[in-house]
Amino acid sequence: MTALLEVRDLRIAFPAPGGDRHPVDGVSLTVAPGELLALVGESGSGKTLTGLALLRLVPPPGRIEPGSSIRLDRTDVLALADEPLRQLRGRKAAMVFQDPLASLNPVLTVGEQVSETVRAHFPVTARAARQRAEALLAEVGLPDPARRYAAYPHQLSGGMRQRVMLAIALAAEPALLIADEPTSALDVTVQAQVLALLDRLRAAHGMAVLLITHDLGIVASRADRVAVMQAGRIVETAPTAALFRAPAHPYTQSLLAAIPRLPRAAGGAT
Repeated sequence: MTALLEVRDLRIAFPAPGGDRHPVDGVSLTVAPGELLALVGESGSGKTLTGLALLRLVPPPGRIEPGSSIRLDRTDVLALADEPLRQLRGRKAAMVFQDPLASLNPVLTVGEQVSETVRAHFPVTARAARQRAEALLAEVGLPDPARRYAAYPHQLSGGMRQRVMLAIALAAEPALLIADEPTSALDVTVQAQVLALLDRLRAAHGMAVLLITHDLGIVASRADRVAVMQAGRIVETAPTAALFRAPAHPYTQSLLAAIPRLPRAAGGAT
């Protein structure tokens, strides 16, 4: 199957005394249509920068080095001019960030922000954009979407705000969703709800997902494949079951060894 996303030798440089540093240094990965690839590793390993680079969102003074290659649905992302790049963001791929409150505009209602995304990508009237926005808010599980349309971000819970971010991400029907630690700021119960919603949305829309996370429990139950990242490099990529059964790289082995396990109860129960 042809890859939806193909990244080859991605290097990201930041100026530093004595020479550039490369927090992402030669990353290569692929994501197939409809696949969920988990990109895992400790904080500072380069996971989020890799995700940002896919949409050319690396914060300055960082830069993507020559020789890097990012192809999304056969489009050379690094060669795009500004307007085609703007259309690619949202239409081909969308990103959901860790902290929805920091990502949402505090002076616009959440409905206006979903509608704005719809109108940026489709030639529709304001009324049609609102109807589409309310339908998206309903799809991501917000109760009474017509009322929630008029709410401001601070009036919603963290889980609701993350659902709004998913609605915005879905607005232009992307082929790839990049989810950067989408549940780490939520409590355990709400985490489970958002992850279950992500599973349903992926199935309903047939989208591929690049899930950036440090939570191997999430990975074990949801990912098709896992790419393990350490110090800016991919050190191991494998189908999820195979990786958990027989990790090949010492770093992967150490990550799996660090997963908390419940002690066995008397009689062999766990």
